[in-house]
Amino acid sequence: MALVNKEDNELSIVRQCQLLEVSRSSHYHEPKGESKLNLELMEQIDRLHLEHPYFGAERMAKHLSTPEVQVNVKRIRRLMRKMDISAIYPAPNTSEACKWHKTYPYLLRNLKIDRNNMVWSMDITYIPMPKGFMYLCAIIDWNSRYLLSWTLSNTMTVEFCLEALEKAISIYGAPEILNTDQGSQFTSEDFTTAVLGAEIRLSMDGVGRATDNIAIERFWRSIKYENIYLNAYDSTLDLYKGIHRYVEFYNWERKHQGLEYKTPAEVYGAADKLSTYPQISTKRKKEPKKEKGYNSSNRFDSLINNSPIAV
Repeated sequence: MALVNKEDNELSIVRQCQLLEVSRSSHYHEPKGESKLNLELMEQIDRLHLEHPYFGAERMAKHLSTPEVQVNVKRIRRLMRKMDISAIYPAPNTSEACKWHKTYPYLLRNLKIDRNNMVWSMDITYIPMPKGFMYLCAIIDWNSRYLLSWTLSNTMTVEFCLEALEKAISIYGAPEILNTDQGSQFTSEDFTTAVLGAEIRLSMDGVGRATDNIAIERFWRSIKYENIYLNAYDSTLDLYKGIHRYVEFYNWERKHQGLEYKTPAEVYGAADKLSTYPQISTKRKKEPKKEKGYNSSNRFDSLINNSPIAV
């Protein structure tokens, strides 16, 4: 427990626990992580969900079971909740992320999105690792597919979502609309206050709607199949560096058919925007194309004051 100081010479651990009104046993308790089998199941669930987002817990359990090993649907349902994964389908869903949080209507239906910073899309995804897992939060510009900001955390708190939002706004200004799902992080008072306070209209997916946040969903599929699954990062630092490199590649080198074979950075005009950002104005003077190496002076690294890893 972080609030108990073992080095305190004046107050014993017993007395500190009494003052904090917590049991002494809770100080010594170390929560167990998921078992190796569960981590393997979570990775398989993540892959299956990308391929078949309409699979619920029962169908997922059937696909993961073999004649030798039957996977319990209750276990799959618990792991899917922990991963913040649910089946996507157009039917009504009675589950709510947080019943006392206000939700906002979906504003993008029949909306023609034809300019940058008109709509940003924001979401959280589960990242499997050999000995655990992390959560990745990212914001993407809907029109250009430019990845504006991202943060990494081992818990799904509102803080790392706010960090990603504040970072994006500080560099690129505020969008007209921010679209999210109805997760408790995005419906929390802290988050909605920050969004509305920046004079951004807040839009939220309908529950179980497959295409309401398609811009960020496409990015999740790309980064997982083109990077995460291929590398199986052993440590959080390696994962962070790998995501960093991939975002550089995705924004500045990966050409999209839907963008007439231009990169997201070209369509967004990122070089011009970044050249006016105070922290990198001396570094980002439209570097020559020959620079391909990824190092600490690269575009995305130079935007980071503090590591976005919240551990």
